[in-house]
Amino acid sequence: MNTTTKLLNTNKLELIARVGVFGTFLGHGIVAIGINPKWIPLLTTFGLSIKQAIFIMPFIGIMDIIVAVITLFYPIRGILIWATFWAFLTALSRPLSGDPVIEFVERSANWCLPLALLAMQYYPKRNLILE
Repeated sequence: MNTTTKLLNTNKLELIARVGVFGTFLGHGIVAIGINPKWIPLLTTFGLSIKQAIFIMPFIGIMDIIVAVITLFYPIRGILIWATFWAFLTALSRPLSGDPVIEFVERSANWCLPLALLAMQYYPKRNLILE
């Protein structure tokens, strides 16, 4: 069975989550490779200098694109944990850098979607239903 066939045979809800994570991380990755000046303060909040933030941003973008592609075609636990952690941290960087808290809330789907995909794949179905 080839990769495309496996992807098309995936549970529909899981496939939607995979595409959502793919789109989120691909989009952010492309923007990061282009060095978005609006994101520099988000990185300097964590102690990087402006020069370091500009230098590291394309590497962050490449990592985001790798996460996007792996998640779409072959989501693995470590990648989904990283995606959840990274998206949570980047969303949290908004209020930590001085933006309103709503900027974090608005980005909750960025980290909840990989977390949901992780739950769908790695936890028994009986634990996913809240009683």
